[in-house]
Amino acid sequence: MSRSAHVTSGPYAPPAPARTLTAVSADGARLHVEVHGPADAPPVVLAHGWTCSTAFWAAQIRDLAADHRVIAYDQRGHGRSPASPACTTRALADDLEAVLAQTLTRGEKALVVGHSMGGMTVMAAAERPGLREHAAAVLLCSTGSSRLVAQSRVVPLRAGRVRTWITGRVLGSRAPLGPVTPVARSILKYATMGAGSEPHMVDACARIVHACPRAARHAWSVVLAGLDLDHGVRRLSAPTAVLHGASDRLTPPVHARALVAALPHCVGLTELSGVGHMTPVEAPEPVTARIRELVGTYVTGAAPEHGSTPEQIKEGA
Repeated sequence: MSRSAHVTSGPYAPPAPARTLTAVSADGARLHVEVHGPADAPPVVLAHGWTCSTAFWAAQIRDLAADHRVIAYDQRGHGRSPASPACTTRALADDLEAVLAQTLTRGEKALVVGHSMGGMTVMAAAERPGLREHAAAVLLCSTGSSRLVAQSRVVPLRAGRVRTWITGRVLGSRAPLGPVTPVARSILKYATMGAGSEPHMVDACARIVHACPRAARHAWSVVLAGLDLDHGVRRLSAPTAVLHGASDRLTPPVHARALVAALPHCVGLTELSGVGHMTPVEAPEPVTARIRELVGTYVTGAAPEHGSTPEQIKEGA
């Protein structure tokens, strides 16, 4: 993806990485990886969601790279990672393992953060040796493990077969998104962001989403429509925090509550009032603060560990 498709100034302009590299997945797929920050700093691995790219994490990277080693990669078919015919949850898990193996030394621990499909990537990799070796803790942002289409509230109809059918057609559309126009921004804001999202946040998200290749967008929509990773949640043994927007239409709060109930070691639920699906962009400070807290607790040991009972944290946008 060319940088011309991104915001070019301000907190949502993608920062230049300290280095880039290519991770090769199990099936030969090549993944664009960026590393930011000091080489000897505590590592954080960021996995973005459907139709996004490393640019989605710009605000977190800008803040964290001062004193963390931030590793962000483009999911296959997204950003600068070439398309692949293999679009499966197994491929997502393979890709995450490849990135961890390429960027971390043997036994090195990191905080692994996944937003939306990135969170699903972590669930898919729950039993993988690579994740268990390297994940000191996990943060799942705005994600779910199953019934994504049935529980989505993107289409403003009563829950049921009609809404599910229409939602599936909307999210799985092959139609091109076209240029980022005021109408396009309004549609994206309604579907994925809170009503109070500021125009520069909406513009940043729209530029990223519209830059996603149409073929990749459709191929991964099929995977998400049939997603069932409930078993992965139950096997995700690392300490795992959950964060979601209270106004999320794409993965409504019911998903966050289900994750908290199923995770074997949940260490807290953070609910962001007035925030939609694009939590790292809509609420960069609370998301970054939660990342820092988890790194301090589980990676560097600099902060006291919470108890095993999930903590409910509600924050304003």
